Amino acid sequence: MKKFALVLLMSLASLPLWAQSNAASGTVDLEAEKRRLSSEREAMEKRFLEERTACYKKFAVEDCLSESRTRRRVESDSIKRQETAINDIQRQRSGAAELQKLDQKAATPREQDTREKQEQSIQNQKDREQRAADHAASRASTAASDAERERAFQSKQQAHADEQAKTAQQRTEAPANVQRFQDKQKRAAEHKASVERQNASRDKPRGAPLPAPPPPPGTPAPASAAP
Repeated sequence: MKKFALVLLMSLASLPLWAQSNAASGTVDLEAEKRRLSSEREAMEKRFLEERTACYKKFAVEDCLSESRTRRRVESDSIKRQETAINDIQRQRSGAAELQKLDQKAATPREQDTREKQEQSIQNQKDREQRAADHAASRASTAASDAERERAFQSKQQAHADEQAKTAQQRTEAPANVQRFQDKQKRAAEHKASVERQNASRDKPRGAPLPAPPPPPGTPAPASAAP
């Protein structure tokens, strides 16, 4: 806004004194000023043509024409400066109005914008909570996996220790086991030999029967069987 005021003051310097006051207060009718300058330009051109015609009737034609052209140039430059100043003021007014609209829009957010921002804020909060929950679940899952791996490792270590203890016990008990096996084999062999002896004794053939004793004296001899 300060820049606009500075440009406006610089532009006002090109306007007539009576218009500077109105332009400074913002009440000047710029379109009316344009029409006024257009009328002045037409009047200037008409006057220049009349002066030119009059110059050709004078003795010092060139001097007369030179003076007329000089007046025309001065008046034309003045009109151009005023037109430029008016155009600058119009552009600055338009820019200031647009800036004011933007300022008002920024200072007074629309209800729709406010509602959308509230909804976006709620959604952002939900997203943050969801990310936090996902992160917590991930940490819990990682902890559970670590615990499971630790249990598996401990179980494997215990199984290995048990296997080593079993192997050591087997090495310690090996001599006694060998002795028991040998004793068992010996008893089995002795039992087998005993059974074989018993079987051999039962299968041995019996001897011929002993003769009958002689009868006592005086006992008649048995009669022979008839042929």
